[in-house]
Amino acid sequence: MPIVAQSTETTDWVSRFADEVIEESERRAPGKPVVVASGLSPSGPIHLGNLREVMTPHLVADEIRRRGHEVRHLISWDDYDRYRKVPNGVEGVDASWAEHIGKPLTSVPAPAGSSYPNWAEHFKAAMIASLAELGVEFDGISQTAQYTSGVYREQILHAMKHRGDIDAILDQYRTKKAPPKKQQKPLDAAELEAEEGSGAAEEDDGSSGSAGYFPYKPYCGACGKDLTTVTAYDDDTTELSYTCDACGFAETVRLSEFNRGKLVWKVDWPMRWAYEGVIFEPSGVDHSSPGSSFQVGGQIVGIFGGERPIGPMYAFVGISGMAKMSSSRGGVPTPADALQIMEPQILRWLYARRRPNQSFKIAFDQEIQRLYDEWDKLDAKVADGSALPADIAAHSRAVRTADGELPRTPRPMPYRTLASVADITAGAEAQTLRILSELDPANPLSTLDDVRPRLDKAEAWINTHVPADQRTVVRDEPDAELLKSLDEPAQQSLRLLTDGLADHWSLDGLTHLVYGVPKVQAGFPADATPKELPPEIKASQRTFFALLYHLLVGRDTGPRLPTLLLAVGQERVRALLGE
Repeated sequence: MPIVAQSTETTDWVSRFADEVIEESERRAPGKPVVVASGLSPSGPIHLGNLREVMTPHLVADEIRRRGHEVRHLISWDDYDRYRKVPNGVEGVDASWAEHIGKPLTSVPAPAGSSYPNWAEHFKAAMIASLAELGVEFDGISQTAQYTSGVYREQILHAMKHRGDIDAILDQYRTKKAPPKKQQKPLDAAELEAEEGSGAAEEDDGSSGSAGYFPYKPYCGACGKDLTTVTAYDDDTTELSYTCDACGFAETVRLSEFNRGKLVWKVDWPMRWAYEGVIFEPSGVDHSSPGSSFQVGGQIVGIFGGERPIGPMYAFVGISGMAKMSSSRGGVPTPADALQIMEPQILRWLYARRRPNQSFKIAFDQEIQRLYDEWDKLDAKVADGSALPADIAAHSRAVRTADGELPRTPRPMPYRTLASVADITAGAEAQTLRILSELDPANPLSTLDDVRPRLDKAEAWINTHVPADQRTVVRDEPDAELLKSLDEPAQQSLRLLTDGLADHWSLDGLTHLVYGVPKVQAGFPADATPKELPPEIKASQRTFFALLYHLLVGRDTGPRLPTLLLAVGQERVRALLGE
């Protein structure tokens, strides 16, 4: 297994962070496993922007493992956070779910029809399955389990004892507001939702009233919500009194024995940095502005005897093509949505090849075909040794982890070709195998298993992201009226094509044929290069291609003509072209 660090030198952002993290871990916790962390709130579908919160430390942790160090990648499931709002477009969820706002996510029922016991577990499950497919190794920590079992009791009591110090730190930032963001371009609905993040960055920083400041929020013993106000606390006895603003319930509890509440976010996060000994954790821009939780936490963590992790601010992940999604659920797509249409290696590559502070888009539209073309070219360059070091590093991180290679398609045919064939055949396996086996007669495909899972991903893309009016439907009968209206040059072009079908019946052969017909008609050799041809040949080719599309599928455009011709079959092509 190649070790990326040996070939990338200083060109690879992952290796640079790994260097820093190893050095910092040896300073802070010599001889102990390196700890990197991510935090995810299962407050709704965990989207592709949230995935950067995981992939950034995963890639760094994996590089550290490749170098022989022991690493723990913690994913903290913030499932004891409050249910903030009813998310848009979640199937089986309507306005009635608003009655649960303020409860822990693990106390909210799962969406209707779910097999999971609560809201948090429902949305965690989809993410866990996607991370397994992506080869992400992690230790999951449920904050519900941590808080309700009393794991953080000493930390909570310590925070309450030092509430004055915490309040003083927070007070430095309460009147400071971050400058408004400069919007360079309008965002679509998906990007706007992605920008919201989990909402934790906007959580309050604790209650201040006549009794003073308290960094702890009990969940109400009657209604289960966190709409509570601490009215008194005794440091010696740890007796805490609170009232519920939602239902009026009030009680006094002993905090040294009480497990139904949590530290407010801006205290909770740095407490966990210290408790877990986190060395590296990235943060989104919503956590990194002046006065936000990552910045303030850097001071509060000292109260718990720890240090703030090192780690970059990561940029948002955009989406292209969401308007064309056939799903009616709306919202930002999840890793599971992306993995339905692309192989894990491609999704890993998108996160590995860009520095965390660089934004990028994930394509759900036609761009996915160009993305796959780019990937296949890189794959070939890596294989022949011509790729650049940084590209080799990103490719290596995409196709394998420290534990080995991810499963991959044995014979990766071009994605656009597979998508075109899936479009034309509507998934009929026998016809699909016939077409694909004719692409390269010298090395015919013998089983569709050799092109899976890429074929399945391409078929899923066609079925879920290509609008019905853009799907390819081959004509049942020749367009007699159009054929009758053709002039002699157009008729000649069709004869040249049909005369050459038998001798050129392969992907490369048909490519040569369809591009060559207009050249031959103009008096040039079929293999003449663009430099040898006048500019008007391109216009003649476009006119010829449009004619073929109209005669075959009744539209101006369609799948690549060589693939389309193979899919339709020689006999039917001849019939539709009027032979």
